[in-house]
Amino acid sequence: MTLSSRIAWDDTVLPFQLDSADVRGRVARLDGVLERVLAQHDYPPAIEALVSEVMLLTALIGQTVKLRWKLSVQVRGDGPARLIATDYFAPAAEGEPARMRAFASFDETRLDPTGAGFPQIGKGYFAILIDQGQGTTPYQGITPIAGGSLAACAETYFAQSEQLPTRFALSYGRSTLSNQSEGWRGGGVMLQHMPKASPHVVGGGSGEGGLLAPTDMLSGEDEENWARANVLLDTVDDLELVGPGIQPTDLLVRLFHEEAPRVFDAQPVEFGCTCSPDKVRQSLSIYSAKDIAHMTTDEGKVTADCQFCGAHYEFQPETLGFEASGNR
Repeated sequence: MTLSSRIAWDDTVLPFQLDSADVRGRVARLDGVLERVLAQHDYPPAIEALVSEVMLLTALIGQTVKLRWKLSVQVRGDGPARLIATDYFAPAAEGEPARMRAFASFDETRLDPTGAGFPQIGKGYFAILIDQGQGTTPYQGITPIAGGSLAACAETYFAQSEQLPTRFALSYGRSTLSNQSEGWRGGGVMLQHMPKASPHVVGGGSGEGGLLAPTDMLSGEDEENWARANVLLDTVDDLELVGPGIQPTDLLVRLFHEEAPRVFDAQPVEFGCTCSPDKVRQSLSIYSAKDIAHMTTDEGKVTADCQFCGAHYEFQPETLGFEASGNR
């Protein structure tokens, strides 16, 4: 595989459809974006793995939102891994890249830094939020943390909230390419059964805690097609997912050649943060004069850092509507 070919698929999401199985999906490759997010934070391995998984899920899910919309994924728990938050900003115009950012919050005193990440979330929820822009009410869908992985949580979300059978296969980690330094790479495939006119399941499901599972919504030929596509996806290995030795188009042919795969235009993805002095000022406006005083340095400046990109902001208290106070 040539260098130019590899670069062409770095940080992309490729939509596809399996015409013979009534299934659609996406293939995601996050390389530079994932490296940029993790390189600017000193996260322990357990948190790096959780951030990688949520970023891949966000890229695979977010590719479907309309221009200028924002899709966010939040994972909150009562364990030491308290919060994983990601944002996917759809392009402003056709042909432009989407932008992604992510950050995590965790309790360092309780976290097992090299242990498995998912159990350290504890009890909590997996949420998807879609913001369609100014003047609209954001959509929010929530499902409990369950199933043994965040990919399973996302599958449950689609089963519960949209009653769409959905499957994810993900892989991520640090790798070293020929004549290059070590860096993060991640890849994944998402399968989703095409929506029916009026999908609706009454009663409890067969999943954990009575939640719906993909097979609860299918029967007959649809169930057979879905099962066959999942069996084929089970044959994928980690190196095929993360690349770069195999292109996403070649991977789809290798996995699903009998299902007549059809690909659409790939969506490029890059790192991007929307923080700005005005937005930070707005976020600080919720604090009281006493809180602002505690945030004011000995030099008389209020400081704030963006959790997503690490940008550092400094303000004079009076520009926030407060006077500097020595009562700190």
